[in-house]
Amino acid sequence: MTFDKLDAGRIRAFPLAERRNLLDIRKLAIDPNRPPPKIGTQLQGRVDRLAERIRAARETGASVMFAYGAHLVKNGCAPLVNALIDGGHVTHLATQGAGVIHDWEFAYQAASGESVRENTPLGRFGSWEETGRWINLAVIAGAAVGMGFGEAVGKLITENELVLPDANTLRQQILADPAAPLTAARADLLHSIQRFHLPPGRLEVEHPFRQYSILAAAFAREIPLTVHPGIGYDIIVNHPMYHGAAIGRAAETDARIFAQQVDRLDGGVYISVGSAIMSPQVFEKALSAVNNIREQDGRPYIKDHYLAIVDIQDAGGWDWTTGEPPSDNPAYYLRYCKSFARMGGTLDYLQCDNRDFLAALLNRL
Repeated sequence: MTFDKLDAGRIRAFPLAERRNLLDIRKLAIDPNRPPPKIGTQLQGRVDRLAERIRAARETGASVMFAYGAHLVKNGCAPLVNALIDGGHVTHLATQGAGVIHDWEFAYQAASGESVRENTPLGRFGSWEETGRWINLAVIAGAAVGMGFGEAVGKLITENELVLPDANTLRQQILADPAAPLTAARADLLHSIQRFHLPPGRLEVEHPFRQYSILAAAFAREIPLTVHPGIGYDIIVNHPMYHGAAIGRAAETDARIFAQQVDRLDGGVYISVGSAIMSPQVFEKALSAVNNIREQDGRPYIKDHYLAIVDIQDAGGWDWTTGEPPSDNPAYYLRYCKSFARMGGTLDYLQCDNRDFLAALLNRL
């Protein structure tokens, strides 16, 4: 059947300069050198134990994975996360689409965040030219050379440029080997180049505030930062240049990179901060995939991993150390606790503001 669909080519994108931004990273950014807030003796003790597990994991070469939601970026925590990266405390980072969007906008203009209430009725919410153009184009071009979502945008921010191939070069590559793994991605890039009349060579885009970018810090340190978006979830879908196939290809690459890090999680640490859906959902699939392959290889399943889950919710008022609540208890439906409670290892749920948690953890480390 053929169903009617919106013509995305008719979406009008507006300059970011016209948007009223709700957040300024120069005012929000948290100094990693300032004394951490007091979080209480009991919670501090659990942060201390987490720091000990991180140190032990790094000494043995096990993964220390850090997954986070977009509010961590919006709360000005990038300098704290970047200090963890620079200190060699984490081996992998993961976020979702909104985590990338706020990170990029802070790096580009030091401001992010818009009013849904103001802009959606006017047809302006999310339709911002620079955000949609550069993030989408970075992913389309990155996918054509086999990059993941996170690496492609991190490279853009760090190098202040995108380099596009000549259209004829892409055509020749496609015709020379139509069945090559990157052929479809090259065709998508060729289509975008032709549709939007993009010139070959260097496209310059400055990121004067990239010191606030987690993506840039991870790229500079050659630490994987994977992005796990939903199709249609993020504001970049409201731009004519949005390409779901490219988003999917780059996200697939990142999902496989994520799973490879999970394969090194024996005796390691997985930290999930403020990600109620993406983190538990991606983690459980990756853990299962890794154990699937381990069984075929005659290797033992992942064990001795430590799961530190951080959120401001009260976990449904349930003590998760006692096991999973029954299905008639509302806490049963808290994915960010229930999924991790089923993943083996040791689970510790820390109810804490992400700013206070990160400051306390960084100070202890």
